[in-house]
Amino acid sequence: MATDPRTYATGKRKTAIARIWVKPGTGVITVNTVPADQYFERPTSRMIMRQSLELIEAIDQYDVTATVQGGGHSAQAEAMRHGISRALIAMDPERRSLLKKAGFLTRDARKKERKKYGQPGARKRFQYSKR
Repeated sequence: MATDPRTYATGKRKTAIARIWVKPGTGVITVNTVPADQYFERPTSRMIMRQSLELIEAIDQYDVTATVQGGGHSAQAEAMRHGISRALIAMDPERRSLLKKAGFLTRDARKKERKKYGQPGARKRFQYSKR
């Protein structure tokens, strides 16, 4: 049985979860069986998703396959960046300091705050009437 050339990692952001497989290749990025440029319509999301590969100057050296669930397109792109960064470190631990310095390894813990009882939202209060 041959060893699998792919490296697996997960990335998260808000409620989005990205499962990432990275393998040496030509720079093809696939998201949920669709090319990444088709899946992410906004150029900003495409740029965010590719940031970790561009940082290590390996955009055309690896093929990325991703399965993304939950969240919106922005959160999914950031979850992919997180997952790709983790997979790249698993392949070569020497890249860690560069990716860590850029902040791509830190899980962004910000989430939507829950609604509280006695008020219409997380922070907003019902209108107060003195008289």
